[in-house]
Amino acid sequence: MRAPAFWAAGGGVIPLLLSPFSALYAQATARRVAQSGWQAPVPVICCGNATAGGAGKTTVAMDLGRRLADRGVAAHFLLRGYGGKLKGPVRVDPATHDSTMVGDEALLLAEVRPTWVCADRAAGAQAAVAGNARAIVMDDGLQNPGLVKDLSLLVIDGSFGFGNNRVIPAGPLREPVAAAAARCQAAVLIGEDETGALDLLPPGLPVLRARLVPGPEALMLRGQPVYAFCGIANPRKFFATLQEAGAVLAGREAFGDHYQYDADEIQELLAQADAARAQLVTTKKDFVRLPAQFRSRVTVVTVGLEWAESAQIESLLDPLAGRVPIPA
Repeated sequence: MRAPAFWAAGGGVIPLLLSPFSALYAQATARRVAQSGWQAPVPVICCGNATAGGAGKTTVAMDLGRRLADRGVAAHFLLRGYGGKLKGPVRVDPATHDSTMVGDEALLLAEVRPTWVCADRAAGAQAAVAGNARAIVMDDGLQNPGLVKDLSLLVIDGSFGFGNNRVIPAGPLREPVAAAAARCQAAVLIGEDETGALDLLPPGLPVLRARLVPGPEALMLRGQPVYAFCGIANPRKFFATLQEAGAVLAGREAFGDHYQYDADEIQELLAQADAARAQLVTTKKDFVRLPAQFRSRVTVVTVGLEWAESAQIESLLDPLAGRVPIPA
């Protein structure tokens, strides 16, 4: 899916024409999130956002899962499994599941900690608890009321912010920013605030700052020509990461978020990379959506999260870690 260009712009007639539908969408979301959910017997952390599409939620969730594991907490990931056909609850097995079954984010998370996909978040959490989860980290789900959250983080992509600050379909917001922020204990800003997004947050909401850093494989690309492609919510972030790592962009191509590549498209990309005498590179999220026969010919560049002050996120986890039930 590609977001409409006017979602990122400041004005125009189309958002105005769509504003009545946005009001209805916001009202429906407000009614939905007001419903009561299941209270899990273990701490539940939600990495959510106010906008449709990616903001860095999966990267934040991975980081929290690792931090909880470092504390000796058996954290499990839970997500809907966007792009996958399995409704769940099912525990993700990268050896047998692919992105068409469980979605791309689920495969990434499953490399870090046990991961469950389920359209019904409460049922997914119950399955995780039965599977010995002692904490649950949700990738997305801020607008889903099925599961009570103990800690909710509003993840913000600094380069996109909240787009044109309008609700779907006039803009990218799932609900007004104030409504989303009111259910969160902190915001996580990834990158610099290029759009003034922080000005829309309520006073007193803590803001944790972080940035994406390229993985160690990026060092091998320094000074090398690369042909980059990706199908993520904000392709500009990936291309900028490559340039910051010192790679020379000989070409680039952006696809829709969660795009499922076919063999002909990858053959064409490989041909373009060969013509430019460059390596074909993509994200880890895209890599799991490639036809298996081409994966050995594509270089993956991973990213990690670097907190400006890691003590801030640890302090938010402290009270939750103290409530983790002791195994019988």
